[in-house]
Amino acid sequence: MKSTFATVVEVGSGLGTLTMRLAQRLPDGQLVAVEREPDMLMVLKAELGELDNVDIHAADAMKYDYGAIAKWRAEKIAVCGNLPYQIASQILFRLLDQREHITHVVAMIQKEMADRMVAPAGIKAYGALTVIMSAYADISTVVQASAEDFSPPPRVNSTVIKLEMLDKPRAPISDSKEFSSVVHAGFAQRRKTLRNSLQSKYDKEIVLGALDHVGIDGGRRGETLSVEEFAALTESILLATESRDA
Repeated sequence: MKSTFATVVEVGSGLGTLTMRLAQRLPDGQLVAVEREPDMLMVLKAELGELDNVDIHAADAMKYDYGAIAKWRAEKIAVCGNLPYQIASQILFRLLDQREHITHVVAMIQKEMADRMVAPAGIKAYGALTVIMSAYADISTVVQASAEDFSPPPRVNSTVIKLEMLDKPRAPISDSKEFSSVVHAGFAQRRKTLRNSLQSKYDKEIVLGALDHVGIDGGRRGETLSVEEFAALTESILLATESRDA
């Protein structure tokens, strides 16, 4: 079955098992295989180097310019891969930063991390990762994979997740870095109230004024706030900070 996508970037192609399957699904498109390990690159080039629809790039997924590929192909790209568990969140945040060039991401990650990404507000798994990712993408699970499905089996179970990038944030966010800062501050001390957690980063008067302005009870905890509430709180903090510094 052919893919409906013209350009796909595979992160961490390794020995090329998935790469070959993807190339078969893209007879009229282009697959960009990103791999940084020299030994793996040698195998990839030997096995797939002569395929017209495969480009092998020796690069680090954490530093790779996905936007450059999109511009080269004159279209948005799709990204997929079996992400290294220890840096999966960093890679996903890197992709999120370049979301304007990406339609969606399909990736295998540790099940625990996937559970956090799709967790609803109010439960322990809901955290900064959940809020920031879901602010910019629709997130869903595709399939579960137990450790026994692999040889040799890893120590953890896995989940394939899909991120469909939104055309615009789920709620108005004028400063993505400040939004991330507020969200992380809100979850920095989970046992404390939102009011006290935010004061670890922002002045007390700014926190109290911002909470009052958006009508959020400072006695709540970060895990009870929706993406929309965190976005509104961020905008209020920005406004209060600008007014104080004026």
